[in-house]
Amino acid sequence: METQRPLRVGIGGPAGSGKTALLSALCKRLGDELSIGVVTNDRATGQDAEFLIASGTLPEERVIGVELGDFPRSTAGRSASMTLNAVGELSMRFPGLDLVLVEFGNQNPGAAFSRELSDLTLYVVDASLGQDLRREEGAALSRADLLVVNQADMAPMMGASMADLSRDVGAARGDRPYVLTDFRTGTGLDAVAEHIREAGMIPLSA
Repeated sequence: METQRPLRVGIGGPAGSGKTALLSALCKRLGDELSIGVVTNDRATGQDAEFLIASGTLPEERVIGVELGDFPRSTAGRSASMTLNAVGELSMRFPGLDLVLVEFGNQNPGAAFSRELSDLTLYVVDASLGQDLRREEGAALSRADLLVVNQADMAPMMGASMADLSRDVGAARGDRPYVLTDFRTGTGLDAVAEHIREAGMIPLSA
């Protein structure tokens, strides 16, 4: 007998790109219509999980912070197991859970693209990289299911116009979707939320 499991959305990106801000904004935007849980991955502390709880983004019982430690790449399987266990724990706590947002830290960036851990990958980059954006984040630009370019309004200050930014990202992405966002004002957030809603319409069977 097939059982429904939650859609797992992985959120990756460099430090300071806005991963936690996006996660918090999505919880607030989708929380009224979906049952949501969050797993944060951090090397040494539960800082991101603590922030989400303290800010009132989600009740404490819906957030699990996974402290991965300084795992070398050879033990990536262990960190994956810890993450999957956390997702499973949330599913047990909340039968009928619709969505689990999994934030991946920088100690194992490739995990964000693992189909074992995520059904849908969002990769967040900061538009303040300007003309260096495509060079610095080339692999992620092409691999993510949805690329989220945060602080897009800052691009002109870094020597790249909005048209240049759209052209460069579009060239790297091909026919894969991307969204230009500014989480401070909410610009682009509806488009990200809609992408998740559409993905969640695909039946997921354990």
